Formats: sequence, structure tokens, C-alpha cells
Amino acid sequence: TELSPRLARAQGSPPEQLHVIDLLSVGQIGPGDETISVAFDDNLGELYPFSLAQKLDLITEPLDWYLPGADTPWGAPVVPMEMLSVLTNAASKHSGFAARQPSIGLFIDLEVRLLGCPVLVGHTYRIDREIVAISESRRTESYWTRTTLTDVATDVASAEVLLHQGVFKDSYPGYPAGG
Repeated sequence: TELSPRLARAQGSPPEQLHVIDLLSVGQIGPGDETISVAFDDNLGELYPFSLAQKLDLITEPLDWYLPGADTPWGAPVVPMEMLSVLTNAASKHSGFAARQPSIGLFIDLEVRLLGCPVLVGHTYRIDREIVAISESRRTESYWTRTTLTDVATDVASAEVLLHQGVFKDSYPGYPAGG
């Protein structure tokens, strides 16, 4: 994929000294007990002030399979691809993956992949997270998280989200000069 070479570079040259994400480590996994399910009118938390129904009202590439009552081969409406990163991040504050505060974060890269059956409205998915790389640039410290959504009923992985996120070094008070 497009992110594979960047991820490989990050994995091949880990930073020597971190100051904002120093509590994170490659191989660190989430708590393992996270699950998520989405219905059309669910509120997905303070980071996502819209429901799936509201998103579908504005979606630029509508599909009948996204709608309530959709007749799909999987027996339920399909969650749009652009909502999968929302599902994996809606409960991310419970993951234990946190930067020191105060600091300003950003999403750097995002890759969403379906692994078979699409993610379905009303199904419950286990969220498995793992930090797969840590990196830095002149202005940021960053980490790469691979998150898998696994259908609880079938124990089959449905989707994977690779998120490269970081924090601005200058946003952390007392960040060492030249660091």
C-alpha cells in the first residue's frame, strides 16, 4: 500500500529520545476489552459530533446498502468506509495510548482496509489495537497504531485501520530546544 514504505522506514529507524510520547512503545497493545457497535442514531462521542444518519445525509458517494433496512448479502446495512476510522477512534481514549499533556495532536496518515465482510450497522466488533512503530520528524513525535475490528459473533476480522498520529514538539511546554 501507499503507507507501507513509510511504515517500514519508521520501523527501521526508531527515535533515540522522546519527550511527549515517551510513555508509548512498539508492541504496546490496547486493553483488549474494547467493543463498539453503531446504530443510525448513535452519538459516537465528543470527537465526532454527528451520528451515522447525519453522515449519510451528507455523504458524497451514497449507496443503498448504507441505508436503514438495506437488503444486503450480509443481512444488515453496511457502515461506509469513511466511518471506519470514526469507529476505531471513538473510544480511543480508553486505549492507554496517550501523549503527555498539554500538547497538540494531529492525524498524519490513515489507511482503511476491509478484510472480508464489510463492517455492518448493529453488529458488535472487538477493537484490537497495537502500536506498530514510533517515529519523529523535525517538528513532531509520532506513533503508528494498527487497529482491527473483529465481529464478535463470528470472531472474523472485518476491517483494519492504520493510523499515524503525532504531536507537535513545540506545543509541549518545556520541550528541549533542538530536540
